[in-house]
Amino acid sequence: MKTSKLLVILLSLSFFTMTDAMAGASGHAGHSVGAGNSGGSCVKARVSNFQPAHLATVAPESEFSFRATGVQSPDQVVVTVKTIPVAITAEDKDSFYLVKGKLPAELKNVTARINVKVNAKSPRCDGENGWLVKITE
Repeated sequence: MKTSKLLVILLSLSFFTMTDAMAGASGHAGHSVGAGNSGGSCVKARVSNFQPAHLATVAPESEFSFRATGVQSPDQVVVTVKTIPVAITAEDKDSFYLVKGKLPAELKNVTARINVKVNAKSPRCDGENGWLVKITE
């Protein structure tokens, strides 16, 4: 009797693990987050593939880009450079968004962090990352 209960529990757990894995494999991964279900699982938003590279020397008003995965909408992505909000554009690449922006014109002769925050429906699913660039004159 105890063995059959244990077997049922193990099969149930493996079923839930498989459905979570399959849900994360479709689309932007973040698209499959349970809508409005605070107990549902989520795919943590990630930001990667920074261009220009970390600590690169760039001119004022240079363009930058990065990939955002686990994002349902580009409206969830907020970019600041030295606390200055930056306007961005995002291109849907099926499994991620390619996000682009431009460094603020007023930043010259300074090292600045390009800070990216992804605001998900659930705060535990938020993502934040960034990198430094050296801005010349």
